[in-house]
Formats: sequence, C-alpha cells, structure tokens
Amino acid sequence: MRVFVASIATETNTFSPVYTDLSDFRETFYHPPGTHPDQPSLCSAPFIACRDLVPGAGGTLIEGTAAWAEPAGLVNQQAWETLRDEVLDQVTAALPLDAVVLGLHGAMVARGCDDCEGELLERIRAIVGPETVIGASYDPHSHFSERRRRNADISITFKEFPHVDTMERACDLVRLTVAAVRGEVRPVTSVFDCRMIDVMPTTAEPMRAYVDRIVERERAPGILSISVVHGFMAGDVPDMGAKIIVVTDDAPTRGNDLARELGMELFGLRGSTRMTVLDPEAALDQVDETAGHEPVVIADIWDNPGGGVAGDSTVLLRRLLARGIDRAAVGLIWDPVAVRLCFAAGEGTRINLRFGGKSGPDCGDPVDGEVEVVRLVPDAIQRFNNTWARAGDIAAIRIGGVDVLLATIRLQIYSTDLFEAAGVDMRDRRVVVVKSTNHFRRAFEPIASKILYVDSGAPYPSDPRKTAYRKLSRALWPIVEHPHGCA
Repeated sequence: MRVFVASIATETNTFSPVYTDLSDFRETFYHPPGTHPDQPSLCSAPFIACRDLVPGAGGTLIEGTAAWAEPAGLVNQQAWETLRDEVLDQVTAALPLDAVVLGLHGAMVARGCDDCEGELLERIRAIVGPETVIGASYDPHSHFSERRRRNADISITFKEFPHVDTMERACDLVRLTVAAVRGEVRPVTSVFDCRMIDVMPTTAEPMRAYVDRIVERERAPGILSISVVHGFMAGDVPDMGAKIIVVTDDAPTRGNDLARELGMELFGLRGSTRMTVLDPEAALDQVDETAGHEPVVIADIWDNPGGGVAGDSTVLLRRLLARGIDRAAVGLIWDPVAVRLCFAAGEGTRINLRFGGKSGPDCGDPVDGEVEVVRLVPDAIQRFNNTWARAGDIAAIRIGGVDVLLATIRLQIYSTDLFEAAGVDMRDRRVVVVKSTNHFRRAFEPIASKILYVDSGAPYPSDPRKTAYRKLSRALWPIVEHPHGCA
C-alpha cells in the first residue's frame, strides 16, 4: 500500500485588504518533502496521523509539501499555481498510489480560482485515476463544493470550534482511508445544504449538545463519518454556507436521509448559536463592576487575524486609555514597523511611538504617545492544542496603565504563551483584551473571572445581511428569511 500525503492551506477573507503571496506561506509554515516537523500546523495534522498509522498498516508513506499561511485576503494567482503544481508534480512522481491524503482548510480562494481545494482534488484525481482512494480533512469554516464531493472518497471536518480536535479528525481520516484501500469499507459521501450561515461555537449550547449527538450517531453501523461545515461568511464564493457531510459504507440513500435530518436540525438552531456580543463601552462597564475579581477577558472578535483581517485595530485600546483603566493588557496588535523601532531602542527605554491603526478606516486611528519598551521577544511562538504558531518578533510596550503586545506576524491569540513571554502576569490584570473569536477560550477560561465578546466595529464582514456578496449562488438565511425552496 502506497500512501501520499500533502497539505496546502489558508483561509481567505475575500474582503480583506491584506493579500497573500508565497512569502506568507514561507514565513508562516512551509515544509517541502521530508522536512515536516513533529508538530503540525492547523491543517497538516494528517502528516502526523499518516506517520503514526500507515507503517503499522503495512504501507509505505510518501510525504509531499506542507504549506500554511495565516488567514488573509485573496491568494496571489502565481502563489496558488506554484504550490498547486508543486504538489501535483509530487503526486505524479510518487505513482502508483493506493491513496492520497490531504490536509486542507477549505476556504482558500486565489485570484482567478474560487475553489482552490476543488481544483486541487480534481487535478489529483485526473493523475491517480478512479481506483486510488482520496481523503481530505477540512476546517469547518470552509466552503464545500460538488467538485470536492465528486473527486474525494472521504471528506472530514474538525468537529470543534475552537479547533481542539485536529489530531483526532486526522486519525479518523487516515483510518478510513486505509480501510477503504483494503476493501473493508466502500465510502460514499452525502451532502445536505443547510441554506444558512452563522457563527457556531461548540463551547456553549446549543451547539455543544448538537455536536455530541452527531458523535453518538457516528457510532451506528455503516455510518463512517459525520461533519458539519459551518461555512465562512467572509468568503464571497458560490458555495459559501453551512452544509452537512455524511460518509457511509455504501449506503447513499441512508446517508442522504441522515444528512438532511441533521441539516434541518441545524437550520432550526439558526440565530441561537452566536455568542452574546457587546459594544466596547458596555464591556468596559462590566470591567468596572467586577473589580477585585480579575481578570476580565475581552475578545475583540472581529479584529481577529484568524478571520483574515489585519489585527491592528486600536478602538478598544483607545477606550481603555480614555477611561483610565489600568492593569490592562492587549494583544496582539500587528505593526512590524513599530516592533522594529522598539527593538532598535532596546528594553527599558522610553520612546515616542506611533502604532496600530494602519490597515483601514474601520480600525481606528494610530496611537501616538510616549511608551516604555518593557520586553522584547525575538522569534516568539505560541501553542494551540498540539500545534505551534510563529508570531515573529514581539515588543511589549506600556502606555498609561496598559501593556500592549505588538507583533511582526499577523496572528490571533490562542493561548497565554505570548503574554507570559512578554512578562505579563495574568493574575495581576484587571482586564485582558485578546484579538481572537473563540480559539483563545480553552487557555483563558481557567484564569478569567468573566469572558466577554466585543464588536469594536472592525472591518470583518460579520453581518451577511449587509455584506455585498457578488458570487453567492443561492438563497441563505439570514439574507433570506426562508431560503429552503428558493432557487
């Protein structure tokens, strides 16, 4: 049994002014054949699962390229075609193959290609032929097209948001792929279009119970896998929106029925799954009310680089300074120029600095003031579940009573690692502001007296009713109140 594994992944916010090219992949996570580390990126966990499971199944593993770029705007066409052709050449050189395993994101969009993953799968299928088993894993914040269903035998998404189950899903994918190669199962994929788009964290009800029910349904004989594609509302592509994927053992009618049942159940939860979101003033009022029960953790959810925006909004920071709230910390604000100036000045110096607020009119004005350079951290990294993410150089500065972490690489906050590396003692903070939507939660929940979600007016297209989609191919809730039955 010969198995090939590769990964090309990023999440594309088609409305973002921060574009993506090859340098973004190389800066973040790029590993040609034979160089993938022991810790995967968000989407390259299938490499580790293949290393663990394929040799034990008597197989030979051929590793291709793994590439991941932090979410941003459209991928440069040359960058996409370079990475695509690199993997296609590797597949061709590895023939004959019994299986191809791919770690994808599912929301990658390049200039000239709205469905990068679908194109990659289609081209690989043309190379390997109809008998080779192809399996792919996806982030749930993705788009799922008929092109992908048609060209892959097995499609699996992470079940959890935050994505703490990447390794478990990668192992599921590889086990099913190996079983299909051996003829132990004959996977057939059913898809149901829920005709909706929403934010669906699985850390709270009703999504927690919904995912638990899906796990229970997977235990039934003949049901190989059930996945929920949440969709990615910042991607203007024809297939944007929530879908249910059911993989059965040669039972398409049963799979279609189950996908529809679960899809309509999810549709029934529409409008009830989002976290409660406050405006900045209401959130900071709660900070004042909870004095002595620190820290309050505030998530600046729409200035989250994990959604493809710049991550340099100053709106919340300016409100903290204006209200004189001390013992506060904010991270990360993306500003490579400001970081470079801080490194040149050195730790312990006081300098006049302009930082943040550079990417657009919705992110607030730059902050100008005298700051203390408190800590400089070269080549900083942070953990997320079983993965590591590079943050580049970090400069921790103090302005007023607020410690601010400036970064050279756009990155959302996953854990407390970067604050700790910068010398910020969480136990001594009244408030900690993190630029993240929900991936921070597992790490910060144990230390937080309260977690608040805030909309600071950042440029992420968070309300589909107001977003100017041009390519969306069908009616979706909440754009259309009753989309089922619509064209």
